Amino acid sequence: MRTRSKIYVGLATAMVPLASVIMALGAAPANAAVGGSGPYPADYETSATLANHTIFRPQTLPTERLPIVVWGNGGCSANGLSQGNFLREIASHGFLAIANGAPNGSGSTTSQMLTQSIDWAVAENSRQGSKYYGKLDTTKVAVAGFSCGGLEAYAVSNDPRVTTTGIFSSGLLNDADDYQLRRLTKPIAYFIGGSGDIAYPNAMDDWGKLPAGLPAFMGNLNVGHGGTYDQTNGGEFGRVAVLYLKWRLKGDTTAGGNFVGANCGLCRSQWSIQQKNLTLDDTPPPTTPPPTTPPPTTPPPSGTPTCTAVYSVQDQWNSGFVANVTVTAGTTALTGWRVTLNLPSGASVSSVWNGVASGTSGAVTVANQSYNGLLAPGQATSFGFQGTGNGSGTTVTCTGS
Repeated sequence: MRTRSKIYVGLATAMVPLASVIMALGAAPANAAVGGSGPYPADYETSATLANHTIFRPQTLPTERLPIVVWGNGGCSANGLSQGNFLREIASHGFLAIANGAPNGSGSTTSQMLTQSIDWAVAENSRQGSKYYGKLDTTKVAVAGFSCGGLEAYAVSNDPRVTTTGIFSSGLLNDADDYQLRRLTKPIAYFIGGSGDIAYPNAMDDWGKLPAGLPAFMGNLNVGHGGTYDQTNGGEFGRVAVLYLKWRLKGDTTAGGNFVGANCGLCRSQWSIQQKNLTLDDTPPPTTPPPTTPPPTTPPPSGTPTCTAVYSVQDQWNSGFVANVTVTAGTTALTGWRVTLNLPSGASVSSVWNGVASGTSGAVTVANQSYNGLLAPGQATSFGFQGTGNGSGTTVTCTGS
């Protein structure tokens, strides 16, 4: 249950006019100079082909390919320099960081602008003549944001190109939006300002609702909602964000040691830490030691594997809906399953979580993911999807293997 609603979004938005006044008086933003603590002094630029965005990059591009970080600002501010010190710090460690909003821009942003950033980076990496041609690692993409920008990050976390999600002092505002948590399949990290952070209750509510088995990290630092973004090099939030991105996007297990295990680096610091399903290489931790020899088992029941599927609409609005399907094995264990959705006319599937879809309208098939296909007799799992149109009237059938 959400205990607070839109207060912290309004708080973050209220910070924007003050910054605009300072800039209007002619003060140069502190993050305008080349810098950062990393090996690649970083700066920011704009591109005519990516309107209303600010691109933070090493001033001299290194030989190593740059992973991509796309960022939503606090208050959903369209000032791309809102967390400039923080983003410049990230870029100085060999990342391309793209913020929603133009430098010193005004107005508000949308989650679609994060997708535009990914689209642009992928296109520039393959465009001959681009300074980024062959310089970006488009297989490693983080989507992240602060406060209202964290809500933007949630909204696009199911983009198949996203490698990890970072939620900074943010949490979903309404229980009706919890479907965004259920569709998460990639590692996620939360960096919150402690119990004094107005986003803390919602962030912790989200933490308790994450899908079982999802690798997740929760760090709380008692600095309140404003974080440390404006400090030199983004302060402590900047330092820890770089470590997380090095681990998740560059495979740096030394950096990953700050987040994994009972004796993790941050576990011995001023941060308050929680962990779920974390290993340095993302191998699921064993629940029991593997046996050296197969234990005796009773023969599996004979017969053709069967399963049942139960469909329910969880949320319906004028132009779309969110639905859940529960798959249950019959009297024989399953090694996989496939559900056929018979959608009514005018309805279509736009995104699926915890399943692999084929088709978008009419008869749509959804097969298991690698992690939820093995079901013991009578065991159940589920997948969900978001669709357009009216979700009522959909029928489902299940086939086991």
